[in-house]
Amino acid sequence: MIPEVIIICLVAFIASGITLISGFGLGTILLPVFAIFFPLDIAVGLTAIVHFLNNIFKLFLLGKYAHKETLIRFGIPSIIASFIGAYLLLKLSSTDAIGSYLFFDKTFYIRPVNVIISILLFFFSLMEIVPALKNLQFDKKHFIAGGFLSGFFGGLSGHQGALRTAFLIKAGLSREQFLATGITLACFIDITRITVYSGHIKEAMMQEKGLLIAAVLSAFAGVFIVSKLLKKITISFIQKIIGIFLMIFSILIGMGII
Repeated sequence: MIPEVIIICLVAFIASGITLISGFGLGTILLPVFAIFFPLDIAVGLTAIVHFLNNIFKLFLLGKYAHKETLIRFGIPSIIASFIGAYLLLKLSSTDAIGSYLFFDKTFYIRPVNVIISILLFFFSLMEIVPALKNLQFDKKHFIAGGFLSGFFGGLSGHQGALRTAFLIKAGLSREQFLATGITLACFIDITRITVYSGHIKEAMMQEKGLLIAAVLSAFAGVFIVSKLLKKITISFIQKIIGIFLMIFSILIGMGII
């Protein structure tokens, strides 16, 4: 128990700091770590809780700068789509395995939810390291589509931030407005998906409340420290390392090893 607490708390601390700078990354990085210790659907739910509480803390620090018009245009389709994505996750998590294989005398099962999360994780890891994807941007006229896509993937796997950033970066917002608006939108999606997940992960939440509290406090610490160093940090190299790390985990998840 102690090693997993240390690992999860360390990852939450580092990832939350990176997220404050980039606008995304906490869920993408934390999900595969939770998936080492919990079933994938439970890992998504636990990640959502840490993600949400961390965003509430960031909202307290920066929320006053949120851009109201963008929140409405992007947020409404995000909320609707996140319901759809979260509901789909619950359905996929209860489906039977589509295949299995034997490796070192142990049987591994490949399930639809693992395959889908694996593909999404691999794609979003590419967005961390491939310049053409990392710098992906969309015009403001695509906000409704962007909100829907961001919300859907947020509900399904928790991977909402990279797409949201790709759309909001062209919204003509100041740095403070960009960060605050993204944080507020993330809170909308987190509330939605936690509502859908709640009955499915309630038991795990109660059993692991100590771990959740430790992970949340670690994420708070990461945000607080990085907020004090915001103008002095660059994350290009860190993002590349994280991208490679996520690719490896996406393959392990797809193979049913995690």
